[in-house]
Amino acid sequence: MSISTPINGALRKVPAWLIYVLTALWVVWVFYLGATNQLGPEPINKLERAYGEMALKFLIAGLAVTPLRNWTGINLIKFRRAIGVTTFFLIVAHFAVWALLDVQSFARVWTEIVKRKYVTVGMAAFVLLIPLAVTSNNLSIRKIGPLAWRKLHKLVYPIAILAGVHYLWLVKGFQIEPIIYMAVILGLIVTRYKFGRKAV
Repeated sequence: MSISTPINGALRKVPAWLIYVLTALWVVWVFYLGATNQLGPEPINKLERAYGEMALKFLIAGLAVTPLRNWTGINLIKFRRAIGVTTFFLIVAHFAVWALLDVQSFARVWTEIVKRKYVTVGMAAFVLLIPLAVTSNNLSIRKIGPLAWRKLHKLVYPIAILAGVHYLWLVKGFQIEPIIYMAVILGLIVTRYKFGRKAV
């Protein structure tokens, strides 16, 4: 018996909605830490960064679902939609903290998008993610058709690259963490195209 068999058996008992609940609780908890000055001297920046990094981790997790199944037999397909929707939720939270608490001005938001490259690519990733979030339901699959739906959701590849670039350009100086994120994103995309092009 493969080691993936008992793991998949245990995973079948875990509801996908648990991802939504745990993530929402985490978002509220981190916001509480920021609101009570427990995130250090720059709580807004720390809050913004925490939401953004978690969104990037979920984005990578979504990309890893198919390679993980192909390489190890561990099947997380039932969680992929929840992972994708949660990614969008975290990015909305990241954007909201930046726009409402950091920039605090609609005019300045637009100025920042145009002026700063890392904000431009981050916003591009956010905008491209919107149609994926809107169509992450069975009704959309039926309306659009499975083939067109899969093609639409391949937008996750440029979205992931843009998100990785956003993080790379955001940090100041040489930091290894965003480089690792970018390398993992590119590696997963290359792997999916090379070994599993038929899957989204």
